[in-house]
Amino acid sequence: MAARNPDVWMWSEACDLIARAERLQRQFFQLRSSVRHLPVWEPPADVIETEREVIVLLALPGVDPERVQAAIEDGKLVVTGDRVLPPELRTAIIHRLELPQGRFERRLALPPGRYSDVRRLSANGCLVVSLLKA
Repeated sequence: MAARNPDVWMWSEACDLIARAERLQRQFFQLRSSVRHLPVWEPPADVIETEREVIVLLALPGVDPERVQAAIEDGKLVVTGDRVLPPELRTAIIHRLELPQGRFERRLALPPGRYSDVRRLSANGCLVVSLLKA
């Protein structure tokens, strides 16, 4: 059996990893249909539980938390809103636009339990939704 050339093997592995990362990015930012059958995109999210609350982090840089709706429906957190270019940038020449724009909606299953409050704030480019346990 011939020895594998490490340069070829490493290059092949690097290309495979890049292709996988691009597939994952497309998966996160592909258009879907909302409950109202409108096209939406889904921001990536983390769901973390502590003794007192469930914290949901959604990657929504530049989105004002006051313009985002967050509600609990049938055991799921439903977060909806719009990400749009600021008016002063709408006539700008865009050289690259990777952050999705337009209507977004994310439905996330919540850990079993009852929640007494839904709070929103922005931190480090993420929308932070805090659900206090009842």
